[in-house]
Amino acid sequence: MRPALLNPLFAPLHTLKGVGPKTGKHFERLLDVPQGEPRVLDILFHLPHSLIDRRARPKIRDARPDQVVMLEVTVAEHRAPPGRNSRAPFRVLVEDETGDMLLVFFLANRDWIERSLPIGAKRWVSGKLELWEGHLQMVHPDRVVDEAGLAKVPLIEPLYGLTEGLYQRNVQRAIETGLERLPAMPEWLDHEYVRQRKLPSFNEALQTLHHPHEPGDIELESPARVRLAYDELLAGQLALVMVRAHMRETRGRATLGDGRIAAKIMAALPFSLTGSQQQAIAEINADVASDKRMLRLVQGDVGSGKTLVALLAMAHAVEAGRQAALMAPTEILARQHFERLTPLAEAAGLRLTLITGRDRAAARSKALEALAAGHVDIAIGTHALFQESVRFHDLALAVVDEQHRFGVHQRLALGEKGEAVDILVMTATPIPRTLVLTYFGDMDVSTLREKPAGRSPIETRAMPLERINEVVEGVGRAMAKGARVYWVCPLVEESEELDVAAAQDRFAELAQAFPGKVSLVHGRMKGPEKDAAMLGFQRGDTQILVATTVIEVGVDVPEASIMVIEHAERFGLAQLHQLRGRVGRGAAKSSCLLLYKQGLGEVARARIEIMRETEDGFRIAEEDLRLRGEGEVLGTRQSGAPGFRLASLEVHAGLLGVARDDAALVLARDPKLLSERGKALRILLYLFERDEAMKLLQAG
Repeated sequence: MRPALLNPLFAPLHTLKGVGPKTGKHFERLLDVPQGEPRVLDILFHLPHSLIDRRARPKIRDARPDQVVMLEVTVAEHRAPPGRNSRAPFRVLVEDETGDMLLVFFLANRDWIERSLPIGAKRWVSGKLELWEGHLQMVHPDRVVDEAGLAKVPLIEPLYGLTEGLYQRNVQRAIETGLERLPAMPEWLDHEYVRQRKLPSFNEALQTLHHPHEPGDIELESPARVRLAYDELLAGQLALVMVRAHMRETRGRATLGDGRIAAKIMAALPFSLTGSQQQAIAEINADVASDKRMLRLVQGDVGSGKTLVALLAMAHAVEAGRQAALMAPTEILARQHFERLTPLAEAAGLRLTLITGRDRAAARSKALEALAAGHVDIAIGTHALFQESVRFHDLALAVVDEQHRFGVHQRLALGEKGEAVDILVMTATPIPRTLVLTYFGDMDVSTLREKPAGRSPIETRAMPLERINEVVEGVGRAMAKGARVYWVCPLVEESEELDVAAAQDRFAELAQAFPGKVSLVHGRMKGPEKDAAMLGFQRGDTQILVATTVIEVGVDVPEASIMVIEHAERFGLAQLHQLRGRVGRGAAKSSCLLLYKQGLGEVARARIEIMRETEDGFRIAEEDLRLRGEGEVLGTRQSGAPGFRLASLEVHAGLLGVARDDAALVLARDPKLLSERGKALRILLYLFERDEAMKLLQAG
C-alpha cells in the first residue's frame, strides 16, 4: 500500500483548481505519462527549461536590443491599424524622460489595448527588445502592469514546455496549486552526504526549481537539480539492488547438463562459435550450475549470435531433464525465432512449441497440455507466456528477448512460472556502460563483441531525397540481378497513422514501377496479412518490402542486401543501426542508403556522419546517448519502461555509482528498511513508483 502521506501527490491532475476537462486533455498530451491520466506529481516533475530574467530595469536610452527588460514608461500615443479587419499590427508609442519606443501587437485585441494602456498612464512593460527600421520596439510584451500589479510580477519567471492549447499561465497555475499540496517529506538521504554536497531537502529543491531566485537555480548542475536527480537515481538503484537480493535469497536449483544436446546443435552448425559466444555460454552454464538463481543480461550487436547462445543455454536445461521458455516482444519475432530454431532443434532432438495470442483454440489447448505434461522441451512465444493458463511441467530457464521492451515486473512474472527459475535476458541494442548500471544493475552482464564469420561489411551512403528517382533506378538494376530490398518509410512525428500513410504512398509508387514485385508491412495490418507479406519476401516472391519500423528488431532474411531508409534524419542512431543490421546477413555485398531532406540540423547531420563512419554498435550507442539521452537509446519512451524525468545521464552519470553504493550499503545494514532512514526510503520508492521492489519487501 502506498503511504497515505503521498496520496495528495498521486491525486488526478484534474482535482487541481483551474484544470478542467478541456485543459485536462491538453495536459495529458503535454505530460504523456504511461498511465494516461496525469497526476499532481507529474506536473510538479515537469521542470522549467529556461526563464525570463526581469532584473534589468534600464531607461529606454540605455536599453539594448535582444535583451529582456522591465521598463517604466508613459503611454504617449495609439497607432491603430486602419479598419477593424486590417492585418497590420496595432502600435503603441511609449516614452520615458530619456527616449521613446513602440509596443507592437499583431492580431490585436483593440479593447484590451485601450483598457490596459490608456494614453497618459504610467505602466511597467516587460519583454524582449529589438530594432526595426532603426527604431526600438517590443513585440507582444509578456507583461503590462500598473504600479499595483508590479509587486506581483516575478523578477525571475520560469518557462515550461507547452503543447498546443496550453499557455505558460495554465502550467504555472497548475504547478502553484500542486506545490500547495506537497506534504512535508522525511529526509531519506544520508545526512552526512547532504551536508557535504550542500543539498537542499526534496521539498526545498522542488520549490527552488519552480521559484528560482537566480538564473543558475534551474541549471542541471544546480544543488536543487542535483538533489532531485540523486533522489531519482537512488530510488532506481535501490529497487534494482532489492530485486537482485530477492533473486539471491530465493535459492536456485542447480541445472547440470551433460552437453549431449549442445554437441548435436554444434555439429549441425555450418560455422564455429566466436570467442565471446563461447565465453557467454561458459558464464551461463556456471550460473545455472550453482544453487543461486541466475539473472544475466546478454548484450550484443546486430548479428552477433545471441539467439544461438540462448538456444545452447536452453539445451543445457533440457539435458538436465527440465524445460525452457523464450519470450519475444512481438509476434513477428516470436514466429521468426520458432522458424529459425526449429531445424537446429530437430537435429538435436529438441521438442519446440509456439504460443502467441493468435493461436486457434484447439491448437493452443493441445500445446498447453503438452507443455504441462512435459512433452515439450522449449516454449517460444510473446507475452502470452505470462498468462495464467500457461503451465510448465518443470521450467528451469526463462529467456527474455529485447529486454528493454519489458519491465522488471514482467521478467519476474515469467520467473514465477516454475521453481527457482533462472532468467537470461538478451538485447540487440548495445547499451552504454552507464545505462547497463541504470537499467540492468540487478544483473550480471555478458557481452558479445564479434560478429560471426561470413558477415559482410555494409556500405553506407547518404543522399538527399530529391534524388529519389536515381535511387529507384538503382534499385531496379539491383533487382534485375536478383537483389532483395527493404524500403523503410519515415517516422512521421511518432504518429502511427501518418507512418502508415507514408508507407502506403511509397508502396503504391514502387508497385507501379515494379508490378508484382513489391509487398507492404506495417503495424496496423492484421497478423496474418503481416505474416503473408513477410513470407512472400522471405521466399523471394516479392523483391521489395516496404515497411514502417515494424521490421526494426530481429527480422532475418539473409538474401536481402539493400536497405533504403527514407527521411533518415527523423530516426535515432540506435534505430538506424538496428535497421541497417537487417542486411549484410548473407553472402551478397550489402548496402544501406540514408535518404535525407535538405537543410539538416546539427544533430541529424552528426547521426548520419556516425552511421557512415562505423558499424560498431557500442560506439553508436555511446554517441546516441550523447546526442539524445537515455530514454530514447533504450526505446523506453515508447515501451513504458522507466526513463528518467529529473536526472540527465549526460550530466548526472557520476551520481549513479554513488547511488548504487549507497543502496547496497543501506540494504546490507537494514535489509527490511525498518530503521528511521529505511522507512523514509520506503516513501522514496513509492514516490518514484518502484513498487515492484516494495512488493518484494512485503513478500519477505
